[in-house]
Amino acid sequence: MASGDCEGGVRKAQETAVELYQLAALMLGDEGEAASLVESTVADVDVDPCATEEAAVDNARHHLVEAAVALMNEAEPGAFAAPAPAAATATCIEDDDLSAAGISAQQIMELLKGAGNGGQLRSWLDQLPAAQRAIFVQRAVLGWNNDATATSLANGSGSKPAWSSAQVSEIFRQALCSLANALVHAEAQSLTA
Repeated sequence: MASGDCEGGVRKAQETAVELYQLAALMLGDEGEAASLVESTVADVDVDPCATEEAAVDNARHHLVEAAVALMNEAEPGAFAAPAPAAATATCIEDDDLSAAGISAQQIMELLKGAGNGGQLRSWLDQLPAAQRAIFVQRAVLGWNNDATATSLANGSGSKPAWSSAQVSEIFRQALCSLANALVHAEAQSLTA
């Protein structure tokens, strides 16, 4: 955005507000709470006037995610306690990558935008434990890595000990298995209907 480009700035602000609202709704599962969270994020976030647009938006995303984790943790105390390190647990996938579960980032985006079974994805998210939901949204939707996700969980929930990258990876794999299973069942049901 060039200096004095007010129209471009207004458009970017509107796009950012919509993105933050969608992100908050995915994290919280409640549209009213999501709107309130976006309002408080916009009011609370400190934006460096010298920062790039993307840096300012990223700062707002991080603030919103951490605030959402805090709200989720208040609603379910202990939900964000870091799990005990587990011995090599068997999951249906071996890597914490969307493609390892047979799901592409494009499919996730289509589902989130309502193409195909958007309602099914939101219903599936509603069934997840709070930590799995938050980790899935950060990893699959935002594309954050395990370290960034662990940091946001620790910052938002204040959990001690803090989450590790390995713990985030394990919970994300569990969520991916759950999603892959839900998609397979939905496809099977659509073929028999």
